[in-house]
Amino acid sequence: MSPQASDAGQVGNGYFSEGDFHVAAIGLGSNLGQSCAILQAAWQDLLAHPDIFPQALSSPYRSQPIDMESAHWFVNAAALIRTRLTPYSLLHLLQAIEARYGRTRLPQVHGCQDRTLDLDILLYDELVLHDDHLIIPHPRMERRLFVLAPLTEIAGNRSHPLSRKTMSALCADLKKNVGNQIVEKLSWDKCLPGASPKK
Repeated sequence: MSPQASDAGQVGNGYFSEGDFHVAAIGLGSNLGQSCAILQAAWQDLLAHPDIFPQALSSPYRSQPIDMESAHWFVNAAALIRTRLTPYSLLHLLQAIEARYGRTRLPQVHGCQDRTLDLDILLYDELVLHDDHLIIPHPRMERRLFVLAPLTEIAGNRSHPLSRKTMSALCADLKKNVGNQIVEKLSWDKCLPGASPKK
């Protein structure tokens, strides 16, 4: 995910400390390899961390690439977790999981790239954070149906910290105003034949 995290463990104002519980929304995406299996494995890796507790995992959604040229369509999902990790510590964890599944970033390539796994912090409590290392809420989530559709499924009544609109309202507005974002809801059973994911 981008931007890269610093080595800091806390937000600069000292508001966050390890041990407090927070609710975070995570975006999951993949368009290389066995995408559904990768997303499900990454979700299980998240749950294996002692400071992360599951709340919900959305259905998978198949989506056409946005803001990039690629023949590979994406599979996306959203998750809600409770965590004792600070935003920066959570970012470090997500980047470590991405690397575990072969995520690479080519600095000479500008813009979005194909990826085996992308994990983004979409929301973290009601936090609004914008520095050189991390931006919360995710700066492009309101313009991306592949983010809002799965997030609405599991957190439709949750409000965006800046616009104060619910995820359901943001998703409905986006569907009215854009016609070029193709997002299709799937099921984990069809995405992973013969397997029922743990939620």
